[in-house]
Amino acid sequence: MMTSAFEGKHGIQWTAQNQLDDLDFADDLALLSHTHEHMHTKTASVAVVSASVGLSIHNGKTKVLKYNTEKSNPITLETVEDVESFTYLGSIIDEQESSAADEKARIGKATTAFLQLQIIWNSKQLSNNINVKIFNTNVKTVSSTVRR
Repeated sequence: MMTSAFEGKHGIQWTAQNQLDDLDFADDLALLSHTHEHMHTKTASVAVVSASVGLSIHNGKTKVLKYNTEKSNPITLETVEDVESFTYLGSIIDEQESSAADEKARIGKATTAFLQLQIIWNSKQLSNNINVKIFNTNVKTVSSTVRR
């Protein structure tokens, strides 16, 4: 679908040599743009290509996150909610351009996973080796992407 909607460059300049393209996974799509006008064009293109195969953009699930902008014109003809943060594939993206909220959420999830296994940690029937394996598979995996 994304290939059909755009020709040429369609992401944002990430570093001097690298460009970050729009993100799509299954039925989720994150469009990236440096300008409001380009975002409007991209959204319209996705709507046209989607309509050609019987799909439509769900305005209730569509959000706009703006960085360093004061532009308030709508991206689409229908009203789309402006948000300060959203979750995409389990990661929190916010307008602060930092990973602090995402790290805090992952640490919270790891803490919850650890506390839910309190009965196992207190069990005298399981060896430390088994407890470490349980910890690695149930707690560490939740927080494995937290960077310090």
